[in-house]
Amino acid sequence: MSSHPRFIDKTFEHRQVDFQSKGVRVSACHYAPTPTGPRGAEKRPAIVMGHGLSLTRDCGLHLYAEQFAKAGFHVFVFDYRGFGQSGGAIRDLISVKMQVEDYHAALAFAREAPGVDARRVALWGTSYSGGIATQCAYEDARVQALVIQVPNLDNVATGLYMTARLTLKAPLRGLWLLAHGLADALAGLFQTKPVYVRCMGRSGEMAAYVSDESMNQVDQIRGVDWQNRLAPRDFVRWPFRPIRHVSKIACPIQIFAADRDDLTPVGPALKAAKLAGPGSELHRYPVGHFGIYVGDTLQDAINKQIDFLQRTLISPT
Repeated sequence: MSSHPRFIDKTFEHRQVDFQSKGVRVSACHYAPTPTGPRGAEKRPAIVMGHGLSLTRDCGLHLYAEQFAKAGFHVFVFDYRGFGQSGGAIRDLISVKMQVEDYHAALAFAREAPGVDARRVALWGTSYSGGIATQCAYEDARVQALVIQVPNLDNVATGLYMTARLTLKAPLRGLWLLAHGLADALAGLFQTKPVYVRCMGRSGEMAAYVSDESMNQVDQIRGVDWQNRLAPRDFVRWPFRPIRHVSKIACPIQIFAADRDDLTPVGPALKAAKLAGPGSELHRYPVGHFGIYVGDTLQDAINKQIDFLQRTLISPT
């Protein structure tokens, strides 16, 4: 564990920190509420955050973390091994197993951090990490709240949805993506160099996901660490379906769904809302997948998340 120079705002402090996940350095940012008044030294609840498919923590997560810290929460935002500023010999490799391990490592680090009440820690995930955080919450019954937005909760449903769209609209791109996925799976089997695909692109480009609207929105939040590529071997090896565990998660879950989502189908998110336990919530927006990261929708979602987390972690009923 190590820490680096901090930035201090009037209402929160921002410090880069490192911790270990399976012996590899994970880089994170710790946003801490600035102690104020006679009760400033009391321990506060915490939120652990990871980004979605291939994105790094500098792709807009500070927009959430800063407001969470101002609302009184410790916030830990990390890059998975192999992404961003974290260590890892193989870069930009999507691995459910590794990313779930990284969430557990981040949870352990947050619980031991100075000023954090280890009994009141929440997980936050978005897009692909919505499913990763859900899996982690299922495996760790100590998690007190779960916030997931535009979550990928069922790789089978997502795969069928994307296959249908590609078959109808872009069959050549679909074959290109399948070929690269199989090639990367073989690269993993024989431990050779990964076969990368571009993660996102615009109309007419070869990428796993093509959307002019989404690219315009991602351009508003993209950070310098994002490589816009991924090694897709995990998608052809085994299905990731954390939706199977939602009904067994003890803590309240807050779900944000995008009704025009053309990347992660909205159906599993709506199903998860029905399976979630008492105190859980569903919020729907008439936007595409990345519409929740920008503009008025972003701020409305953050406001609702702060309200949910305050009720769940600070003043539980």
